[in-house]
Amino acid sequence: MSEELLVVDNLKTYFPLKKGLFGQTSGYIKAVDGVSFRLGRGETLGIVGESGCGKSTTGRSILQLVKPSGGSVRFGGEELISMRAQRLREMRSQMQIIFQDPYSSLNPRLTVATILAEALSVASGQTDPRSVREKVLGLLQLVGLNPQYADRYPHEFSGGQRQRIGIARAIAARPKLIVADEPVSALDVSIQAQILNLMNELQEDMGLTYLFISHDLGVIRHISDRIAVMYLGRIVEIADKKSLFANPLHPYTQALISSVPIPNPDKKKERIVLSGDVPSPANPPVGCAFHPRCRYAMDICKTVRPVQLALEQDHTVACHLYGADERRE
Repeated sequence: MSEELLVVDNLKTYFPLKKGLFGQTSGYIKAVDGVSFRLGRGETLGIVGESGCGKSTTGRSILQLVKPSGGSVRFGGEELISMRAQRLREMRSQMQIIFQDPYSSLNPRLTVATILAEALSVASGQTDPRSVREKVLGLLQLVGLNPQYADRYPHEFSGGQRQRIGIARAIAARPKLIVADEPVSALDVSIQAQILNLMNELQEDMGLTYLFISHDLGVIRHISDRIAVMYLGRIVEIADKKSLFANPLHPYTQALISSVPIPNPDKKKERIVLSGDVPSPANPPVGCAFHPRCRYAMDICKTVRPVQLALEQDHTVACHLYGADERRE
């Protein structure tokens, strides 16, 4: 891996459950429950999993948009969780986010030029109208939009165009890290490909690092260098995309990959159907969170939480099947 830009260690984000007249805390929703990974400069790490597994909360917790309950987030060697507010504001320009919904992430009362000018002024402090205007037009051209559209409002653009504006806003500050929170899930398939290609081009030109969040394995496979699979607030497997798709180790990863349709209808593929529903993050199972739905579950899975094991180079899995004494045949 290249030089590490982001190091996340045992990150936890719990949301309190309130009840009663005085709002007493009766429990916690464990949205992120001990997530650890590393992200190198210029790399794209994809985070994939079912809806509600904690992907988006992980991204927002890293950026401190949601306050983590514990753990460590080091960005460029500096700890973000305990960082003072003033220093954190200074770091904001180096970390940006692309939101999922291009329809609600842009202020409908502002023109595109005003939206981008605001991002530029916050990041660099530039206030000279002529200089800011030139940079705004340059940003629009960079993301494939006609600079003549600068004085239009968001409602005058299509979904794909709005997402391009969102990307332009994110790169306005010349960040090092961009968290892309399902940036193409609300778009048509043909438009998805255009946005993904644009993001790849910008990464090469600007040296960007992506944390790309999605529930779509096809999208994740296209854009990621490495992939982390999440289940119920925990990462169960991390590997480079070639290893993950060729040799998925965790039973949950195997089930996810088996659900991806193949273009050849004559080629048979085993489909792994999971039993039951995803447990509530307010009351996760003891031990391995996946054991109630796992076809290989053992007694140890019901009581002991598995740790991440490195079985191959850059391929780790949290599963008792690969422990020292228990291995699946």
